[in-house]
Amino acid sequence: MIDFELSEEHLALEKTVREFCAGEVAPFIKEWDEKAHFERSVFDKMADLGLMGVCIPEQYGGAGFDYVALGLVCEELEACDTFLRVAMSVHVGLNSLSLLTWGTEEQKQKYLVPQARGEKLATFGLTEPNAGSDVIGMRSNARRDGDGWILNGEKMWISLGDVADHFLFFCWTDLEKQKARDHSGMSCFIVERTMEGFSSGTLHGKLGIKAGNTGYFSLQDVRVPKENMLGEEGEGFKIAMFSLENGRYTVAAGATGVIRAARDASVSYANTREVQGQTIANFQLVKQKIADMEADYEMTHLLWLKCGYLKNEGKSSAKAASLAKWQATIRSEKAASMAIEVHGANGYTNDYPVERYLRNCKAAIIYEGTRDIHTLMQADWALGLKKEKQARKSLPAYKSSEAKDATA
Repeated sequence: MIDFELSEEHLALEKTVREFCAGEVAPFIKEWDEKAHFERSVFDKMADLGLMGVCIPEQYGGAGFDYVALGLVCEELEACDTFLRVAMSVHVGLNSLSLLTWGTEEQKQKYLVPQARGEKLATFGLTEPNAGSDVIGMRSNARRDGDGWILNGEKMWISLGDVADHFLFFCWTDLEKQKARDHSGMSCFIVERTMEGFSSGTLHGKLGIKAGNTGYFSLQDVRVPKENMLGEEGEGFKIAMFSLENGRYTVAAGATGVIRAARDASVSYANTREVQGQTIANFQLVKQKIADMEADYEMTHLLWLKCGYLKNEGKSSAKAASLAKWQATIRSEKAASMAIEVHGANGYTNDYPVERYLRNCKAAIIYEGTRDIHTLMQADWALGLKKEKQARKSLPAYKSSEAKDATA
């Protein structure tokens, strides 16, 4: 049975993150966004609060909270600005949770522990210049070399791509299967920035998330030891899909934060903006927009909470994560657009945050599976053309007794 009441630990964590955002980010985010400035020190402060490993067990340097806590953190962060949640998505959702689930004990100690403590930033390399939704179209490859592997390839549109320390690199290890478009020929490796042959850069000219780092990285004859393969040879595609499911969950929670932020900004403006001797809060069509935002917030909040509940129970959450991501992202775009309309001409300037919400939210409709991909997936599940199966590996079930004090 789903319990809709948040625990005291959840509420304390939510309060901690909200206060952090209000004090450490909100006063500066307009300037960072205008200058496309990536403020690395923010993540050091988040690490001090235990957020960079919020749902990673204490034995691996994390805070030991559950997966609902991860969603709460993402919602609060993106209600402030998307760049914060994006970092959580790739660092925790795509990378650290994959290490937790698929990694060897040696890999966890070497890579997961410093990531969970926030000593190292991590990200995820799947997308390439010519391969996005078509994962099998990627060209990166690895060949055996003695007791190690030689990696070559380029990844594009990588969040934290030019600043992260650790990377998950997906590539072909069986070229015959690549020719046959058989995804069982893919594998995953853990790569470090300091490895010889690694290079990266920052992408400029983005529509939104300007305070975040989005980049690319290239591997040219990078040699990694065999111990750096994550999972078994040929399991790369499975690991990628597992990782993306976690990423969709964090994106859904974050997009819900955008809806809430758009609603709150619209309520504040409507209650103070006067037209013809009364506040626009009295105008019926303004009320309709705010009511729509309220309904969308409540619906998407429940969708990601359901997904978090399934993860806590160790159950398959692929369908729930897809639905939550799909609905939260398209409704965040709708909410941000309506918020600009509530603000009128003022909403079209950066004197108010709503124009930033609209620019930022657009990317989430594309990454972690486009709205079109998720539309088809949900239709296939409803039609019985796609069956939800328990993944070969899933996140470990969370025990409520493991909850920790958010203020510790």
